[in-house]
Amino acid sequence: METVILAVLVFLLSYGITRHLCSPAAWLRILDHPNERSLHEAPTPRTGGLAILGSLVTGFVVSQTLLGDGSGSNAGWWLIAAAVMIGAVSFWDDRATLPPRLRFGVHTAAAVIVVAGAGLTVPQISLPLFGAWSLGPLGPPLAVLFLMWMTNLYNFMDGIDGFAGGMTVVGFGILSYLAYRVGQSNVAALTLLVLSATAGFLVYNIPPARIFMGDVGSAPLGFLAGALSLQGVQAQVFDIWVPVLIFSPFLVDATTTLLQRLLRGEKVWQAHREHYYQRLVLSGWSHRKTVMVEYLLMVACGASALLYIHAGETGRFGILAVWAILYVTLAKGVSRVEWQQREGTRGEI
Repeated sequence: METVILAVLVFLLSYGITRHLCSPAAWLRILDHPNERSLHEAPTPRTGGLAILGSLVTGFVVSQTLLGDGSGSNAGWWLIAAAVMIGAVSFWDDRATLPPRLRFGVHTAAAVIVVAGAGLTVPQISLPLFGAWSLGPLGPPLAVLFLMWMTNLYNFMDGIDGFAGGMTVVGFGILSYLAYRVGQSNVAALTLLVLSATAGFLVYNIPPARIFMGDVGSAPLGFLAGALSLQGVQAQVFDIWVPVLIFSPFLVDATTTLLQRLLRGEKVWQAHREHYYQRLVLSGWSHRKTVMVEYLLMVACGASALLYIHAGETGRFGILAVWAILYVTLAKGVSRVEWQQREGTRGEI
């Protein structure tokens, strides 16, 4: 009960800080001015992540020092410290664009610190019907790569009102439930605090957004999504395919887009408007319509993850196969929307 009350207080704190950051008088206010790669049209504050990170850290410290409920354990301190580290360099990047090498270097250092300090690893890779393969010494370096990718893909996908915030609320909510149902209070409580801190911000980020989370919000959230997923896998709350399913709306879009840009020889660290959600907006869909459809996709993926937990080997393989087919179909659907928009434009000429 104390954790639930604390989560409500974290929500209110995040809400209050976000409201303040929306004000022109806010000291830490940084405006995101539209450019040729933006989807927004008016200068908008982009420091909402400070509200998320600040309220999360406050809630976590209170849970450890005052409540003494063990909700974070030693691993939790490592995760929070690394998230703050990433948040600090991200806030610096929001104020003055940093070289990609410096940002990635900090992301790598944070991932290595957590893998070494908290003992996170990828113990094995499994595929329903085909068995599991132990990774042994490859586990820790793969965990570092996974954390770095989650950190950056969240950043890549934070390009439309309410998108990254909604993925966090849905994704961390399911992670918290799954951890709670098997008695993993450390994972359950920390994921609940992340959810609450993000929900307070999301009130002002729903389309039309009054504030963006910026790198200071998206990068730490992506890191925590990866770290808490690995914690759940290690604690045998679920296998790796459960968080992959939950966060697949981000994982599939970001990974597919990155590979496509790599094959074209483009500079993948530069901002662009080629993600599927961006292409829908550029094809005439409103921010609200795009986000609502993405929310439906997130809920469907979350429900599939819950179904996966209770399914047998054949059922699990079927769920993964169906989603693979669905994502190919959805990608083709986006291309069709673009084609219809182009044909409509030609018809008006």
